[in-house]
Amino acid sequence: MKTLLFTATLALAALPGAAAAQSDTVQLRSALESAARGQPAPAHMASHPAYGWVEFASLRRNLDSLPLGQAQSFMERNAGQAVAELFREEYLRALHKRQDWAGIRAVWSPAITNTRLRCIELDARQRLGAADAPWDQAVQEIWRSSGASLPDECDAPFAALDARGALTPALRWERLELAAAEWNPGVMRVAARGLPAEERALAEDYAAFVQAPHERALGWPKTARSRLVASHGLAQLGRNDPDAAEAALPRYAQALDFDEEANGRVQHQIALWTVASYLPGSARRLNLVPESAYDSRLHEWRVREAITRSDWRAALEAIARMGDEQRTDSRWTYFAGRMHELLGDQPQAQALYAQAATDATFHGFLAADRLQQPYALCPLPTPGDASARARVANHPAMVRSMALFRADRPGWATREWSHALTEFTDEQRQIAVKVAQDNGWFDRAVFGLGRQPDETRLYELRFPLHYDDVIRAESARNGLDPAWVAAKIRAESTFNPNARSPADARGLMQVLPSTGAAVARRLGLSWSGGSSLYDPVTNIRIGTAYMAQRRDQYGFPYIASAAYNAGPTPTARWQAQRGGMDPDLWIETISYRETREYVARVMAFSVIYDWRLNGAAVPISDRMQGRIGAPSRAFACPASGA
Repeated sequence: MKTLLFTATLALAALPGAAAAQSDTVQLRSALESAARGQPAPAHMASHPAYGWVEFASLRRNLDSLPLGQAQSFMERNAGQAVAELFREEYLRALHKRQDWAGIRAVWSPAITNTRLRCIELDARQRLGAADAPWDQAVQEIWRSSGASLPDECDAPFAALDARGALTPALRWERLELAAAEWNPGVMRVAARGLPAEERALAEDYAAFVQAPHERALGWPKTARSRLVASHGLAQLGRNDPDAAEAALPRYAQALDFDEEANGRVQHQIALWTVASYLPGSARRLNLVPESAYDSRLHEWRVREAITRSDWRAALEAIARMGDEQRTDSRWTYFAGRMHELLGDQPQAQALYAQAATDATFHGFLAADRLQQPYALCPLPTPGDASARARVANHPAMVRSMALFRADRPGWATREWSHALTEFTDEQRQIAVKVAQDNGWFDRAVFGLGRQPDETRLYELRFPLHYDDVIRAESARNGLDPAWVAAKIRAESTFNPNARSPADARGLMQVLPSTGAAVARRLGLSWSGGSSLYDPVTNIRIGTAYMAQRRDQYGFPYIASAAYNAGPTPTARWQAQRGGMDPDLWIETISYRETREYVARVMAFSVIYDWRLNGAAVPISDRMQGRIGAPSRAFACPASGA
């Protein structure tokens, strides 16, 4: 299959008028930077589609002193645009800071749902004497919305609600119970402050128990609330110290008359955190959890725990206990087939594999390999003809979004993108993803697709290709499968060369600066610091060399992928615990959910990218073990078209 890729350049550069577009980008970027410094933009920029953002960049420098009239004028000129709404949000915060209550009311929009901003407006209303019954209801709604901490801006409305006598003891207890479920003793103490003295003492003791279980709880009143709080506190203990929680549970359960729900809440956490670490007693603790307390996560862990013991029948029984939706997912249909196969029931295994193999997923591909049949793939073409794509591309919000993205303002571009999508049909939304990709913005497939079931079949949009020449060259240099490299880039950054993680991993392949420096030194590459990793060619060269290093260290791509995501220490532990397991079983029993899903995702993505690059794919069973020279498997759409 011929690939439509460009080496180390944006797709924009290949479009007609690319030079003009690039000049426009330079001018917009310069105007935004000048405005942020307080310098005037060139006069000709006033006609630019994204000029509102240039004004915004200038106005936000002095929001704390910006006159109300000037702010309202800006919002009126840009009414209905994303820039006006972002400006409104920032200006409301500035008005609150300077306690301009009338100004807040003047610029408020009922469309705002942000809790922090809602509290700012509610605070302004009561300070202007406009607190009434609907005001009480609005503040009460926020009060009872969550057991987590709420923004500081909500403190004043809550205090005013209390002063009006509308923050009742019942509301305080309601939030305290919500906070207990969130394991948040700080919020519990806040909720307790306005209770009558005798109730407050018990409420604060409840909070102390959630923070650290104590024996005073054995003397609490035998009420539903005591059972609720005690069970949440013991559940929290079960998460951190399953042995201590199991030892403590019988005493508190007897003293407070725990019912099945309270017992199950604690036993769920004890079992979950025991089995997630594969500690001794996992099977016993799983069996103690009442079925009513099982959720999808615990059902999965019951299967994994049985697999680690090679108890195929117990694993099959655990799958059978799942709810219909979970049990019929291709993942668990596949593993049900595997368990039947391992138990010698080949006909039942084949039937289950046939069901799973209709899905273009990691486990669907594995099932197809067991059956030696083509992979199921029913791609849909990118929707829209040239005129439809032009209409979407020329939508004002899309024009602004793409201009801002090219000018290195991804946050503002996303605001415009989201605004545009509110006005699009499903087909136009899909076309918008294509428009974004034509401008080098590839992650819009992740955030813009998935609202309709068939959108999973838009493979060319969901699995973009870029920097193909570099990927092929560096893969060949390091003896790697280029589809595996492309899959890792898709999983790590969705082909965003400027991606940066909270852990400071950078660029297309999300390489840490320390790793980049070490690999560059080993390869004899010039290195100018972590910023070098934002260069696509440098990032791919270093990232593929690091992948090869991990592949050589661990022997197999699936283990190397786990190490790439989780690091060497947990990977070494998983190898020591279950090193002899078949790859599919080893992957499923990885302790960390993120890594477990990551490895499966990368392996499945590599099949899709092999299809995109070559029209066929090395079987995933061979691919996981690095046999990239194995005969390729074809793709075919099942008769159902699924």
